[in-house]
Amino acid sequence: MSGHSKWSQIKRKKSITDAKRGAAFTKLIREITVAARNGGGDPNFNPRLRLAVDTAKAANMPADNIDRAIKKGTGELEGVHYEEIAYEGYGPAGVAFFIDVVTDNANRTVSELRYVLSRNAGTLGTTGSVAWQFERLGQIYIDAQRYDEDSTLEAALDAGASDMVSEDGAYVVSTDLPSFHAVQQGLKKHGIEFDHAEVAMVPKATVKVTAHDTHKVVRLLEALEELEDVQRVYSNADLDEAALAEAEA
Repeated sequence: MSGHSKWSQIKRKKSITDAKRGAAFTKLIREITVAARNGGGDPNFNPRLRLAVDTAKAANMPADNIDRAIKKGTGELEGVHYEEIAYEGYGPAGVAFFIDVVTDNANRTVSELRYVLSRNAGTLGTTGSVAWQFERLGQIYIDAQRYDEDSTLEAALDAGASDMVSEDGAYVVSTDLPSFHAVQQGLKKHGIEFDHAEVAMVPKATVKVTAHDTHKVVRLLEALEELEDVQRVYSNADLDEAALAEAEA
């Protein structure tokens, strides 16, 4: 799992610090709008919206942008109607991809996905072709240098977490979706701050990828994530650490 998790951390860092900041904001606005449309505009009663707003604030999105996105979702302001779609496919080395999309034009999106996949040794699959290899979980990332592992694990389990692993300088706490918010609150009550929290499609098992194929998989991941309609990309790749270090540099 370490290669997969390390890429996730690199991806989060790049999305805020590089020139793609505007594109990252666009994706966050779409997520806020859809979350407000589906669950209402009050983050206190809409866990998905609360997470989206927290993520946007962490990315330094202006409060006015967040408020407008919520109002577009609730219908208080006119806005584009977005559709949520999940696409599935395969990439180099038989790696499975699960792609969350928010789009106002599904035909355009599927055409773009097919093009990117075909240019990077990948194929678009049918619904259900890879979803069975993943499970949707809450994941909370904690800086391992700040807290003792045993006490962090005890606090996480006490709060209702299902698991915690130590990977690449971070503790990754996993929870089922109903417990996701409660675990975050429980960690805070124990005095443990976390760097990031997200709902993710986590692979049940990973595919070991060579250094050569890691470069190919990373190129495909980056190309998919650059598409405006793509919100999140998940894979079951256990990527080569040395090749990942090159990608990060």
